[in-house]
Amino acid sequence: MRINFKHEWIETNIGLMLVLTMLAISVGGLVEIAPLFFIDKTVEKVEGVNVRPYTPLELRGRDIYVREGCYTCHSQMIRPFVDEKLRYGHYSLAAESQYDHPFQWGSKRTGPDLARVGGKYSNEWHVQHLIAPRSMVPESVMPNYPWLMQLLDQSDIADRMKALRAVGVPYSLTEAEREANVKNFGETVAAELHIPDAKKNLVDQANLGNYDGNKAGVSEMDALVAYLQVLGTMVDFTKVNEDDLVRSR
Repeated sequence: MRINFKHEWIETNIGLMLVLTMLAISVGGLVEIAPLFFIDKTVEKVEGVNVRPYTPLELRGRDIYVREGCYTCHSQMIRPFVDEKLRYGHYSLAAESQYDHPFQWGSKRTGPDLARVGGKYSNEWHVQHLIAPRSMVPESVMPNYPWLMQLLDQSDIADRMKALRAVGVPYSLTEAEREANVKNFGETVAAELHIPDAKKNLVDQANLGNYDGNKAGVSEMDALVAYLQVLGTMVDFTKVNEDDLVRSR
C-alpha cells in the first residue's frame, strides 16, 4: 500500500516525473555509450575489408546524393537474410560505413538497395538513368535529375574534408598524417586524401574517369556517378572469413 502511494505520488507530480524520466534515460544512454570510449576500436578489422575514406570527387558526389534525398528511396544496408544475399550480395558490414557521417543505411526501398551498386552498371547507364530513369527502367517511379549536368561547386571541398577530419576521418593536413595514410592505404590513396591538394585531385579524377561523358568541365553528374561506382567495391568478399564476422558482431 505504501509503495502504491509513492508510485501514484510520482506519477501525479509532473516535475518530479520529468526529472526521474530524464535520469532514467541518461543512465540508459551512459550504459550504452560509455563502454565505446574504453575500447580501442568499435569496428574490428576483418581480413578482406580495407575501407578508405572517399576521394574529394566521391565525397562531393555523396553530398549531392544526400542533398537530393536519394536515401529516402534507396537503402545502403543489405540484411543478413538468404533472399537479401541472393538479390544484392553479401550482407553489409559495420566497417563499410566507418567513414560515413551520417551513414546511408536507410529503411525504405522504393528502388533497389545500392550497397553493392559499384561497377554493376557503366557510367553511361548511370548518367542516362539519372537524367531520364524510365528510359532505362520503364517501371521506375524515380524523378528525373537533368540539373545534375550543371558544373560542380568545388570551392569548399577542402572545408568539407576538414570538417570530416574533425570527427575522425583520416584526411591529412600535415606531412606526418599523410605518411600515416601511406602506411594504411598506400601512396596513391594517401595522395588523394591530402587536403591541400583536394581541388587538383578532384579535377584529376573527374578528367580521368570522365563519368558524365563530357570533358568540358566537372559536373555534379561526374561526382554523383563517381560516388555510386565506389559503393561496395572496398571489400574483397573472397577473403572475408565468416567466422571472424560472427565473432565481431
